Amino acid sequence: MKSVIAIRHVHFEDLGTIEPLLAERGYAVRYIDAAIEDLTMIDPIEPALLVFLGGPIGAFDDAIYPFLVNELELVRRRLEAQLPTLGICLGAQLMARVMGAKVEPMGLKEIGFSALTLTEAGGSSALAEIGSTPVLHWHGDQFEIPREAARLAASTVCANQAFLIDDFALGLQFHLEADLVMIENWLVGHASELNQAGVDPRTLRETSRQNRTLLERAAHKVMNVWLDQAGLVRINT
Repeated sequence: MKSVIAIRHVHFEDLGTIEPLLAERGYAVRYIDAAIEDLTMIDPIEPALLVFLGGPIGAFDDAIYPFLVNELELVRRRLEAQLPTLGICLGAQLMARVMGAKVEPMGLKEIGFSALTLTEAGGSSALAEIGSTPVLHWHGDQFEIPREAARLAASTVCANQAFLIDDFALGLQFHLEADLVMIENWLVGHASELNQAGVDPRTLRETSRQNRTLLERAAHKVMNVWLDQAGLVRINT
């Protein structure tokens, strides 16, 4: 089987509902835990898809978390090769930083569910499959759109929610992949952040229950379209 490598920063922020979709398309997923594994041993060219997942640190925190130096180099080499790359939340911020775009705190936290407003480019992209489905936002930093990229979406709080470089690289500030069946892991793992932001876990839990099916369906539609555009053919059909 061809491989997908997902760079993970905390164990519960994984590929979520996207992982079974990749399996259906014939791809085996391998997780690399960025903080404890040697990222210099990863061949940036070999995986059919390289994914950089979310996490509760900043894209410019390499002085505090030195592993980010090697991760940024992996992002750079992958993008230079123009091979299928997906960045989610922190992952998208790392992609933006590598391409010279500013990444900085918003001054507030965007945590919860809301719909996106698509740009003209977004309406012609895979994100058009989201429609009015509320997506999960969970971040305090934001990225500017790299010069090489097209801006795809905004929310009422954050103007830059997604970008696309040609068809091969997609950066998402929001969590399209979140498996809301497993939301309790997020509520426990990020309990301090929720408390500081004044977000009631009970409200987020209930909203997750209400949006679970809609978000999973939208995620599969979006990813199927983008994976096709990025060149990840269905190798089991």
